[in-house]
Amino acid sequence: MANILQLGTPDARPVWVRAQAARRVAVKVLTAILVLLSAASLAWFSQLVVPGDRATAILNLRNGNERIYTADQLAPVNSEFGFDDPLIVQWLHYLQGLAHGDLGTSYTQYKPVSEIIGNQIGPSLILTLSALVLAWIIAVVVSLATVKRGREVSGFGSAFEAFTASLPHYWVGVILLVIFAVQIPIFPVIGGTGLWGSVLPVLTLAIPLSGFLGQVIRDEFDKVLDQPFITTARARGLGDTAVRLGHGLRHAVVPAVSLSGWALGALISGAVIVENIYGRPGIGQVLVTAVNTRDVPTVAGIVVVVAAIYIIANLVVDLAYHLIDPRLGDS
Repeated sequence: MANILQLGTPDARPVWVRAQAARRVAVKVLTAILVLLSAASLAWFSQLVVPGDRATAILNLRNGNERIYTADQLAPVNSEFGFDDPLIVQWLHYLQGLAHGDLGTSYTQYKPVSEIIGNQIGPSLILTLSALVLAWIIAVVVSLATVKRGREVSGFGSAFEAFTASLPHYWVGVILLVIFAVQIPIFPVIGGTGLWGSVLPVLTLAIPLSGFLGQVIRDEFDKVLDQPFITTARARGLGDTAVRLGHGLRHAVVPAVSLSGWALGALISGAVIVENIYGRPGIGQVLVTAVNTRDVPTVAGIVVVVAAIYIIANLVVDLAYHLIDPRLGDS
């Protein structure tokens, strides 16, 4: 009987682990879908709180002046955008279109919102991903160089991270622009979209985030370096650098990795500010223009796209979180 149990146990446990993992993934996917639907619905219903009649607002935007229109003049617009239907029908139609990638039609550009965003999302994603990578590099290098390196060095690293984490993007952007584009004309002042012109925008996004990630890594790194397995690695003759890189860093970055999905969403929000400071193309410029012109479908579409990116990023980060430390899969 003992042999039978021993033979059965290895086979039963993987099945249970796979079922638990599949259930966890299904819950996360379902939660992600619900969050996306909630964000989309909130963005759609936001157009209802805009003062005035929607058809009137559209005609005023098209004609460039404020006036009152007759029912006959408003009828074609109401028919074009389906404003005559009950609100529940309009909402369900919007969700149905969303499932097919239809985010509606811009009030001002008369083009599909998905096309407008698609033409501008590339530069924004490149900017945010580059900033995320640079922020990680800065955070890891500062942590490796300062954690448990003596009171003065460690204190300097901690102060540096606290200071940079508190900096607002617009302040960093203006300071870098004034110093390195105006006072010392190394980089272009505005509109630089090449590699050289992207240095300041990427730094503007990366510096505050690096401080935040560095604080998380530092706290964990400080604990990890006191663990018994680190002492064992040192006892085997490994040098300090090898211990930090080969053993300590892998465990220290796990909490920060779990925040990278949130960080990507925060960077996209920050990109709105940065793109306007440096005059770069991207959804930031599109969003500001849409807000100023009350182009509600475009604003709502950007909200939905950003929410989708944030949700997908968090799902990917969750997977990476378990790959870095497979023991989390059993929890």
